[in-house]
Amino acid sequence: MMIWRSKTLILLVILGIFLTQIESLRFELESGHTKCIAEEIKGHSMTVGKYHIVNPNEGYPLPDTHKVTVRVTSAQGNSHAHHYAENVHEGHFSFETADGADYHTCFTAADHKPPVKLTIDFDWKSGVAAKDWTNVAKKASVEAMESELKHMLEIVQGVHDEMFYLREREEEMQELNRDTSYKLAWMTGLSILICLSVAGLQVWHLKTFFEKKKLI
Repeated sequence: MMIWRSKTLILLVILGIFLTQIESLRFELESGHTKCIAEEIKGHSMTVGKYHIVNPNEGYPLPDTHKVTVRVTSAQGNSHAHHYAENVHEGHFSFETADGADYHTCFTAADHKPPVKLTIDFDWKSGVAAKDWTNVAKKASVEAMESELKHMLEIVQGVHDEMFYLREREEEMQELNRDTSYKLAWMTGLSILICLSVAGLQVWHLKTFFEKKKLI
């Protein structure tokens, strides 16, 4: 099974090189097996994908055996999954790549006895081609964008409050400086007055002493 999976991965990596020219990719997947599709995407590019299992009996509900687990990861060794959906009939994903790398979308069919074959339609576009998928991208990223905008609003509000706080502190410091300068000037004048008074008392005392001694 591992050899078959490796061969499948190598084949689909080659297909991934031409995936940007493919509008829709359809492939079969046997229950209990995994197929991966790879695409090289440059950094800071929007990539969007949409997948669904083809109903073998049109007009009837999709059988419970027709479910897949989908995982989108980067080949750079990052264990974080950009998208993960377990036991679903269909789904979509969208995200902006941080770095240029090979990105893999792996489909794993639920194990079932006797085994069944699933037919999967998968569309994956990146860069300029992804602009046709604006609505899908908006639906997938609206919560993240809302959270980011709230975070930015909190930062702006924090900066605004900090500026007003600093302005109030500056006014308080200026008032304190004016009050300190006034008190310092008052204390300086009082000190000079005390010094002059003490000097006058000393002169008067000396004059009185000399007069008593009849020295002057």
